[in-house]
Amino acid sequence: MSYQEIIIIGHLGRDPEMHYTSSGVAVASFPVAANRRYHDVQGESIKETVWFQVSAWKKHAENATQYLERGSQVMVRGRLNPDPETGTPRIWEKRDGSPAASYEVTAREIIYLDGRATEDTEEQESGVTPEKLAELIDEDIPF
Repeated sequence: MSYQEIIIIGHLGRDPEMHYTSSGVAVASFPVAANRRYHDVQGESIKETVWFQVSAWKKHAENATQYLERGSQVMVRGRLNPDPETGTPRIWEKRDGSPAASYEVTAREIIYLDGRATEDTEEQESGVTPEKLAELIDEDIPF
């Protein structure tokens, strides 16, 4: 048996955009930026940002469109979708000619971390605590 899962914690780069398939299934897409900060050997602070293009389907799509907006902090659990032709992230060229890669993810679960509504309830009083976040990340790891 094989299994893969990706967990992303980051902020939305723009509001979710929703559309419907020809059979009426809701699909929302939105970019999520995951930041990493560290110090290099000279002690300089380095900030690295990796962008993920997330697709959410059905109820996840409807909820994301209703409750999320640019800047919202989320945790997305899902499946990484490689480019069907190459099996790697989608590679493309930016306007300035430099190379870029697009990491595409299909969401299985979206956790709202900034105190907005959750998938299970209409309103949430506060964001997810660090303890609850650790619990969410640790559960269902397949190894």
